[in-house]
Amino acid sequence: MGLRFTGLWRHPDFAKLWVAHTVSSLGTGITSQALPFTAILVLGASAGDMGLLAAASQLPVVLVILFAGVWADRLRRRPILIAADIGRAALLATIPVAAVLGVLSLGQLFVVAMLVESLTLFFSVAYRSYLPTLIPREQLVDGNSKLSAGGSVAEISGPAVGGALVQWLTAPFAILFDAASFLFSALFLGSVRTLEPPAPSDERMGVRTEIAEGLRVVLRNPVLRALAACSGTFTFFGNFFHALYVLYATRDMGMPPGVVGVLVGAGGIGALVGAMLTGPVTRRFGVGPTLMGSLAFSGLVGSSIVLVQGPLPLLIAVFFASQLIGDIAIAIYLINDMSLRQAMVPDRLLGRASASMGFLVGALGPVGALLGGALGELIGARLTLGIAVVAFMLAPLWLFFSPARTLREAPTIAEPTG
Repeated sequence: MGLRFTGLWRHPDFAKLWVAHTVSSLGTGITSQALPFTAILVLGASAGDMGLLAAASQLPVVLVILFAGVWADRLRRRPILIAADIGRAALLATIPVAAVLGVLSLGQLFVVAMLVESLTLFFSVAYRSYLPTLIPREQLVDGNSKLSAGGSVAEISGPAVGGALVQWLTAPFAILFDAASFLFSALFLGSVRTLEPPAPSDERMGVRTEIAEGLRVVLRNPVLRALAACSGTFTFFGNFFHALYVLYATRDMGMPPGVVGVLVGAGGIGALVGAMLTGPVTRRFGVGPTLMGSLAFSGLVGSSIVLVQGPLPLLIAVFFASQLIGDIAIAIYLINDMSLRQAMVPDRLLGRASASMGFLVGALGPVGALLGGALGELIGARLTLGIAVVAFMLAPLWLFFSPARTLREAPTIAEPTG
């Protein structure tokens, strides 16, 4: 199917990128459990605190990502990837150190989450722009599927390992594994040998002008504009889940940390299957219908965890199925989303266009996290998550009322006008 052990697997530098991405994703999966559990179990965080923590990790989308796009187009992208890995390792290591010294606080978690996410945005923008310099554009869906599959394997094991490490080592010390994974990722990226030409220095303009050029690529293209609106809706309400899922599963549903880690890991299995199915599904239905159908279906599946009631074994079974099936659909959506953007934007603008899309999609993310936390306090986590799944099902309307609805494959590369 989508993942054949031929072709790109014989590309040595793509293989190194794949290993670096997969290992760092494994560590990130551990921290995705360890960081909120540190807040909940060690520091006694409330639903509002969890909203603030989620918002802190989303705020850099507003403050940093557009500048990350400019630098990803001005500089070679591999050094940006390596520097971001090393910086994230150092920041995360401060959490267990503070725990040992007895000075760990929610304020530190908020700051570390914000700074780590800032570096993650530099990494993400550079990484999305770097892939088309390693492989031909016609192989982008295949390459993104393989990278997504590696991340999915990490997601399967990372949260489950994270939950177990939280119970074994306590949450702050589980984060050390993520710090180590970023150092390992930097080592593999440092061994990549494919040369990437820097942007010609005579093409550089002022930072504001370059940011505006990237935004123009997205906003003046009807397909990219609709994709930004659709993904933005998904991201805004997805932050309801980001802020409250662990709290909902542990406090409302009574699940222990190890079980929650296994449940989130089930999403990794779904994402792996989704990565394998993306190519065949997209060829069968086309890019536009696949984007719309996969996102709407993910919302339908997610509604099950809001509606279910009963004994703990039933709750665990429904949560497991929801994570497994829902993440199949989300993986198919995200791979097509990224591949469509990479195919439509010329290389000289890819960093800024990717950052602009990230800004337009994620600018309301902190508001979504804060609103999710506030609503969780006011009306409860169950009803708040119910609002989110309805929004997931309605988000594809942005694509339906645009030229994306009939897309069978990615259009030709777009240049800004005006």
